[in-house]
Amino acid sequence: MKRRHALSFLASAPWGARAQQPAAPSVASLAAAAELAGDVELMRDILGSLHPGLLRYNSPLQLDAAMAPFKRAFTTAPDLEQRFLALSRFLALLKCGQSRANVFNQAPAAAAELFDRKTRLPLTMRWIGDQMIVTASSVLRERLPPGTWIGAVNGVPSARMLATLLPAIPADGSNDARRRSLLGLRGQTPLETFDVLQGLVYGEPPGGVFRLDVRTPDGAIGSVEVPALTMAERHAQLAAPPADGVRWDWRIDEPGVAVLTMPTWALQDSAWDWRAWLRERLDELATDTAAKALIVDLRGNEGGLDCGHPVLERFLSADSVLPMRRLVRFQTTPEHLNRHLDSRDESLRRLGAKARRFDSRFFALPDSDAPLRPQGARLLLPLWVLVDAANSAATFSFAQRVRASGAGKLVGETTGGNLRGHNGGAFFFVRLPASGLEFDLPLIGNFPLQPAPDAPLEPDVKVEVKAADIAAGRDVVMERALALARG
Repeated sequence: MKRRHALSFLASAPWGARAQQPAAPSVASLAAAAELAGDVELMRDILGSLHPGLLRYNSPLQLDAAMAPFKRAFTTAPDLEQRFLALSRFLALLKCGQSRANVFNQAPAAAAELFDRKTRLPLTMRWIGDQMIVTASSVLRERLPPGTWIGAVNGVPSARMLATLLPAIPADGSNDARRRSLLGLRGQTPLETFDVLQGLVYGEPPGGVFRLDVRTPDGAIGSVEVPALTMAERHAQLAAPPADGVRWDWRIDEPGVAVLTMPTWALQDSAWDWRAWLRERLDELATDTAAKALIVDLRGNEGGLDCGHPVLERFLSADSVLPMRRLVRFQTTPEHLNRHLDSRDESLRRLGAKARRFDSRFFALPDSDAPLRPQGARLLLPLWVLVDAANSAATFSFAQRVRASGAGKLVGETTGGNLRGHNGGAFFFVRLPASGLEFDLPLIGNFPLQPAPDAPLEPDVKVEVKAADIAAGRDVVMERALALARG
């Protein structure tokens, strides 16, 4: 990277051409635009000073070229909704899965204005290619059975809707499988990405009703009208968390084949002793003379804690190392930026205080990623790990370790994440004063020691899920894993 190019993004000059002003602007609109331009300049300063992955996928010239349309869209947006969309689209250009206008971190007033609207579809769905496929419906189940293809929503072709929303989705690198995964509806949270963006882009449907053009699994083509849901109504449909706090499932699907289903590793605030729960089951498996294999189902799991380590440790024959450099952009945060950086941990403002200079842009953190070592009773069994595009951050790293160590095989669909590494580990929540919007700023960049392609992991055994499988209620990925486990 030539230094003069790097400086172009960090320079104090405006990003690109001057935005055109509307005819005869009012004094109030000019003042508002000037304040919003201050938000953009603040973003430029914060990203240029602190973001570790700013140039992982973009050159400074590419970022410079993106600034003018972003600044124009953000400062001339007529309302908060359009500013949120402009911010989301710009952050998505960074190709960092952790840099986003986080729906869960917006101020209460902004969140109510942006997200509490009657714009939610009363169903769950996933994207297969550019096709919107129903997985379950809370209304008209006989007319919207699983496997139904939704060809259009209120006259907008679903493929066009997908293409419109994708540019606002954060993901690492060029991993569009991850972006499509984030645009699915799983029915697990009242603030799903598709609900939010679809509602902001297309607004409330006329009369509070969606007209869906559909093709059911039996080939019938028609239109179905379904009511739009509010955020509260979506929340009411969510399954209640288990009373005992247990978030995973352990079962024997076939004689000798244990299945561990882990839909989430986001257990930072959980009182459940997941380590003890997991240790007990793995110890039992180690003494089971009839045990043939372990299947670990990580589909839909976006990461969180490193909950896979206690599993993988049982299968290792030697230390497992995932060589990464952990780099940050600063030793202490610039004083003039501190009032805009919220954090649950004030020590992050000195994150790089003990880091050594790595190059002209980075400081290297002390290596805290100790090798993963064999621990506990060894499991001399085949290990099959079920993966899909939701797997990013911790679950992606786990899949990398499984492959690198040779301890198991990956089965299923293309993962999320990216072989070029990721940003995360610690965050500031940036508050933009004029707009009132927030975005998440990751602070630690994890970089592979050797050049790596802009690509996710492809499974060892790829299994493509089709709409017909959903219609038939078949879990073809699990079926394939069980067949492999049987030998």
